[in-house]
Amino acid sequence: MKNIFNPVYLKFIVIISLSLFNSLPAEAQFPLGNKQNEGETQEIPEDPLGRRTPRGTVNGFIDAMAEQNNNRAARYLNFPPGISTEEDKEQIVQVLQRLFDQKGNIQPYYQISDEPSGKIDDGLEENLEKIGSVEADDEFVEIFLKQHDDESGNPIWVFSSETVSSISSLNLRNAALINQIMPEFFKKFLWGGVPAGQWILALLLIAVSYFISLLIISVIIFLLKKSWKRTREEPISGIITAVKLPLILYAAVWIFVAFTRNLELSIILRQKFSAITIIVAIVAILMLLWRLSDFIGKFSQEKMLLRGNPAGVSIVLFLQRAAKIAIVIFGVIFSLGAIGIDVTTGLAALGIGGIALALGAQKTIENFVGSVTLIADRPIRVGDFCRVGEVTGHIEKIGIRSTQIRTLDRTIVSIPNGAFSSDTIENYAHRDKFRFFSVLNFRYETSPDQLRFLLTELRKTLYAHPKVYELPARIRFIGFGAHSLDIEVFAYLDALNYDEFLEIREDLMLRMMDVVDRSGTDFAFPSQTIYFGKDQGLSKEKTAEAEAAVENLKNEREMPLPQFTREQIDALRNKSSYPPEGSSTSIEKSEV
Repeated sequence: MKNIFNPVYLKFIVIISLSLFNSLPAEAQFPLGNKQNEGETQEIPEDPLGRRTPRGTVNGFIDAMAEQNNNRAARYLNFPPGISTEEDKEQIVQVLQRLFDQKGNIQPYYQISDEPSGKIDDGLEENLEKIGSVEADDEFVEIFLKQHDDESGNPIWVFSSETVSSISSLNLRNAALINQIMPEFFKKFLWGGVPAGQWILALLLIAVSYFISLLIISVIIFLLKKSWKRTREEPISGIITAVKLPLILYAAVWIFVAFTRNLELSIILRQKFSAITIIVAIVAILMLLWRLSDFIGKFSQEKMLLRGNPAGVSIVLFLQRAAKIAIVIFGVIFSLGAIGIDVTTGLAALGIGGIALALGAQKTIENFVGSVTLIADRPIRVGDFCRVGEVTGHIEKIGIRSTQIRTLDRTIVSIPNGAFSSDTIENYAHRDKFRFFSVLNFRYETSPDQLRFLLTELRKTLYAHPKVYELPARIRFIGFGAHSLDIEVFAYLDALNYDEFLEIREDLMLRMMDVVDRSGTDFAFPSQTIYFGKDQGLSKEKTAEAEAAVENLKNEREMPLPQFTREQIDALRNKSSYPPEGSSTSIEKSEV
């Protein structure tokens, strides 16, 4: 049984509890406090005409016009004091409808606020909302809704009196273009307040818009392929194939919208189709992302296989599936918003669920991110010999969750990719040279000339070997150890792998043992030597000579303590010979 007191589970339980608590009604959370304030807050009743929100007002006005109920449509307008008769009000409603049909537009429903307070970030007054515009007599009039109180004192949204006053002064000289070219027969029958001919024409325009868009996009792609040769090669060819259909659909939407506005189709029909056109545009964009994810995924998988990286294929497939799920989720959310469904609650629930899921699966996410890092940076590959932390061995498999290493003991160690990518990785497979380093310890009985012999012959051994790099091959006498005289050997060996390196190193060490044997000395080992002898004491003659030399320096005022003077240093410069006399380099120097 899993431990329910695990910190991850506790976080998950706390978040779910808070979410459920916040979702309860206020009176369920604080019953006593609400009873005290029960009389202070009153619920606003629903308006029979749906005018509590700007979207409700626009929707109700369009429905009233579709039903040809001008009297009801007039109740969505706030008329100025000069207009009082029902005939005048209905006439203004008809003028407004004709203006919208011919030279006007209303925002799609999803762009109009569905909140009682309206939009608060549109730069307008709090009780003012812009929902469209009309044009006539070379005048451009913006259409505004304004919040007022109804007979009961509750707020409602209606067309502002300034808008109604501006509309009442406009005149349209000609009938709508569609009414001028459409036969009278198609005007007799009304479907949803719109002549049947306009519905038929709208369906025909959908097909015409698609074929025009298909022709335009095809011609552009044809000319692009003729003028740019790379469009016939991958990956450009695949990208063009992926984007062709979404571009056709997206362009068809805008062509259709342009047709309906220029032919002056009824605003009722255009508002009915507005949600459909928005959804088709969203579908086109989502289809574009979907097809691009397919192409990029396929292209990346082929590249991974060519590079011999099968683990990368798993990562690409996972990312591709995750991208498609995200595309579907956001597509549904945007589509619901386009048809007027409030998705705020759903987004909030999705956010809470995402936080809870992230807390519960944080290790899984960490391992997945680690695997993506391993694939992107590629510090290791399958088959590499490396050391990760305290584990040394060959990489067997790089998975989505963990990486498997076969150790020198032939066991399998699985390391989570999150820990793997954050740990220190030493990869032996990528080194270009193998280092040969050793310190040789010789007995203290070794004479200086024997050390010189060793240094000379050991260097010859390195320089003569074909598998030793010349630079920096060095052998130096480095110091006096506790029980030995120490010589350091440092060089780089040319080997294809570690086994060959061991063979070359073995050969070098055997040759060096031969040199040591010829020198007459031997390797040291930890030991202690006890000498029994009579103390000869200090030399009186050498002591007297040293004291006389110091006394002479004092008398001449040339004692170099605490430091030498500049003149003394200059006088001593280059007095010693280096390399020492007798060395081969000193002879060459003297001959030159």
